[in-house]
Amino acid sequence: MKVVLKQYFHLVNHELRLEFNNQHALMSLLVYSLATIFIAYISYRQSLDPITWNALFWIIMLFAATNAIARSFIQESKGLQLFHYTFMNPSVVILAKTTYNVLLLSFLGVINLVAFSLFFSLDINDFGQFILGLLLGSFGLSAVLTLVSGIVSKAHNQSALVAILGFPLLFPLLITIIKFSGNAIRGVEWTLNQPNFFLLIALNSIIVALSFLLFPYLWRD
Repeated sequence: MKVVLKQYFHLVNHELRLEFNNQHALMSLLVYSLATIFIAYISYRQSLDPITWNALFWIIMLFAATNAIARSFIQESKGLQLFHYTFMNPSVVILAKTTYNVLLLSFLGVINLVAFSLFFSLDINDFGQFILGLLLGSFGLSAVLTLVSGIVSKAHNQSALVAILGFPLLFPLLITIIKFSGNAIRGVEWTLNQPNFFLLIALNSIIVALSFLLFPYLWRD
């Protein structure tokens, strides 16, 4: 157990250091998100209703996640992949990469929310529920796309396959996220929003379970 934890924290730290050493990738994601929000501002001129901005928010999150997480395995050199294959537990590898991507996407989500609040007058009646939805949504998007990135890395690194394989898997998750966060914006009582919450938990649990079951087989391929 101690070895597994050591490997996990080593891999998460490695991903963080790699991101700090390659800051232009993070900056490009931030510029993409902020530019999209600014274009929406020019188009709607503060007349963006809650349903529209909620959908637009998650569309931006989806494409930012695709661009950010598609390179999870693809950017690694053959030497680094061989090192991980030789010395690391495959379950720890997928868990560490998912953890890093959750942190990255949650950070992007907070930045996007702040940018939306600057350009538009947002009226979120239950801010706590919305943040909870943001965290659960970031986790689900990250888990799905990290697993898909691992699959694509075995297919001659065709990054376009991440979107092709990932989007069908993300539809149930996205629909539930939009419903949950939409209810939070309207101030729907927690008891009425609980079914969406439990469905998000179930979907995220299934994704994590699939990652632990499927990734070791991909790892040995």
